[in-house]
Amino acid sequence: MLADLTAGAVEDAEARAASRPEADVERAALAQTPALDVLAALAPSDRVRIIAEVKRASPSRGDLADIPDPAAQARRYEEGGASAISVLTEARRFKGSLADLEAVKAAVRLPVLRKDFIATRYQVLEARASGADLVLLIVAALEQPPLAELFALTSELGMTALVEAHSADEVSRAVDLGAELIGVNARDLSTFELDRDLFGRVAGLIPDGAIKVAESAVLAPADVAHYRSAGADVVLIGEALVTGDPVATLRTFLEAGS
Repeated sequence: MLADLTAGAVEDAEARAASRPEADVERAALAQTPALDVLAALAPSDRVRIIAEVKRASPSRGDLADIPDPAAQARRYEEGGASAISVLTEARRFKGSLADLEAVKAAVRLPVLRKDFIATRYQVLEARASGADLVLLIVAALEQPPLAELFALTSELGMTALVEAHSADEVSRAVDLGAELIGVNARDLSTFELDRDLFGRVAGLIPDGAIKVAESAVLAPADVAHYRSAGADVVLIGEALVTGDPVATLRTFLEAGS
């Protein structure tokens, strides 16, 4: 599944590159307003931080919400107390786009994450050109040399990489990069099975000074409390926020993580 998603995302990026060459995208990226300070926005606090996700669909759950106005959705997240916004830009299975990212970035004052299956320089450049402050880099999708190259490019462009792991070995690879924002995804992107306790088993491998992000398997306040008690500084939440009242849900989740 992960290999298919990554291959599809790269194919779509190559199609965009046919009409917008990499040199043009790089110029736009370098001319973009500087990225926000993500590490400050997500710094450990006396209560959990939340990255709230604009997410229409997923391979595991199918359609979740239409979200005709992603900017309005993001403003509700900001109102509810989110510390950053994640925008799914993968089109085939998640029904997102870079236009969603650009609309959200223009609507909120929070850092914005491009969440996609990124494996090429072009994808990182277009993330910055579209205003992203963070990009997702999935360890399982990349060998270490290209992962390190994309991580370095992300930093050179002034963005922050959320480096996502699904195992102890992948956490070690993220640490070896020097990542300061490390996510542990409870969903195995090869099988799409969930293991909510994975975060607790590997969080101790993330060094002090790095921000620990728990991802997936968050549907209720108890899930946020579970991750917080296991050491999460930040929890990324999607489905629960697009299928209910985002402001009320965020406030309840923040209270559970205090």
